[in-house]
Amino acid sequence: MTNTIIIKNALEADWPFIFELSPHLAEVAKLTWHSDDTVQKMQDNYITEILNKKSAAQVLLIAHKSDIPLGFIHACEHKDEISGEACGTVTLLAVSPSAQGLGVGKQLMTAAENWAKSQGYRLLHLEVFANNNNAKGFYQSIGFEPETLHMIKPLEV
Repeated sequence: MTNTIIIKNALEADWPFIFELSPHLAEVAKLTWHSDDTVQKMQDNYITEILNKKSAAQVLLIAHKSDIPLGFIHACEHKDEISGEACGTVTLLAVSPSAQGLGVGKQLMTAAENWAKSQGYRLLHLEVFANNNNAKGFYQSIGFEPETLHMIKPLEV
């Protein structure tokens, strides 16, 4: 047994752990115009979609310590909306609450950056819920900068 955090390619056996983190991904959204159930369903559907994606230009990684899963990251190819060039995008990053603050997220992001560089991408993109201040602070601390802001207004119908 080792105390080192290991990053490895995720296997189908890791999928239940990935789904276990779905509620944590959904709860940070805090979108008052969508019910919690709607956000949770969107998150579960999105995870299902990425797990079933068969593209070669993607990576799904799991961080674990002593065979205990701690977090995961998914990255794939994305078309940059400004330049039109292919770049990497981190579609999901989640760390179990008990492992937060241990550097797991940073190690997973480093692994995603290395994957993107190996694909020849110049940029790494990600999206984060506007209300997720912890995640925004984390991403900015590792060099990400805001580029555009997607806004919404609920309408009374």
